[in-house]
Amino acid sequence: MSANHKSQFRALINKPGCLIQPAIFNPLSARIAQACGFEALCLGGYAMGAHTAITEPLMSLEEVAQIVRGVRQVSDLPLMVDAGAGWGDPLHVMRTVKVLEQAGASSIHIEDQFFPKRARYHMGVEEVISMEEMIQKIHAAKQARQDPDFVIVVRTDAMRTHGYAEGVRRCNAYVEAGADMIMIFPDSDEDTRNARQDIPHVPLVYVNSTGNKFNRGVYTRDQLDQWGYKILYDAISSINVVAKTLFAYYSHLNETGEHGLDNDEMVQIRARVEKAIGLEDMYKLEQATLGAIHMPKRG
Repeated sequence: MSANHKSQFRALINKPGCLIQPAIFNPLSARIAQACGFEALCLGGYAMGAHTAITEPLMSLEEVAQIVRGVRQVSDLPLMVDAGAGWGDPLHVMRTVKVLEQAGASSIHIEDQFFPKRARYHMGVEEVISMEEMIQKIHAAKQARQDPDFVIVVRTDAMRTHGYAEGVRRCNAYVEAGADMIMIFPDSDEDTRNARQDIPHVPLVYVNSTGNKFNRGVYTRDQLDQWGYKILYDAISSINVVAKTLFAYYSHLNETGEHGLDNDEMVQIRARVEKAIGLEDMYKLEQATLGAIHMPKRG
């Protein structure tokens, strides 16, 4: 792994094939994803908002930056961070880029939604600013980045509100304004297939939103690779999987008073967690500095 996660991300997106970036939401999920072999990660807004129980529209820039710092302390993998609408106008976007880049992001994505962000977006009510205003934000983001390898991804939500053609028009204008990558939300298989030829001069990011209520396609990496996408951004699945497991476990514990877990399996899972968070390295350091470990005898 390169010591520079930003240049490493640039190298990854210049390689052939479609890259999977799974959404994480805290340092432990980052370590587990890294242990499973992923080459890059993303901090999705929905996952971060759900994990904090604040929800994405109400999260502040500093709250997101704190999560980025925590992840960066435990992982050197490239990290794309959801920067929402940039927390305001172009001046605020400049500060957003500086704060998140310094916190440890390798890349951010900003969107052409209104700020302040609105919770009803999650109901499917998508509201976008003008293309001209978004272009100003892109210029501000480019001006603010300190490292030219810092990747600025621009997202449009206009395909649902204004139609596929308007979304394509915006995307190509955003590329001309300096976007390094484009994130899109096509509403049909046909539009998803056609996007590569209609937005030809930039790598494309497709967002898989498992559990979405709007029948947006959820595709495999192979399918998106065939259609010419560079990144499969798996935005929601991790938080859904964790929530499913906790709902089932807490319900069972409350109803029966028993954990209902297989102890041999839990021993294996706990060992994997401890390896992922680095306990083995801590043990070695303590042994080297504090002396041999003497395990207590069982009576």
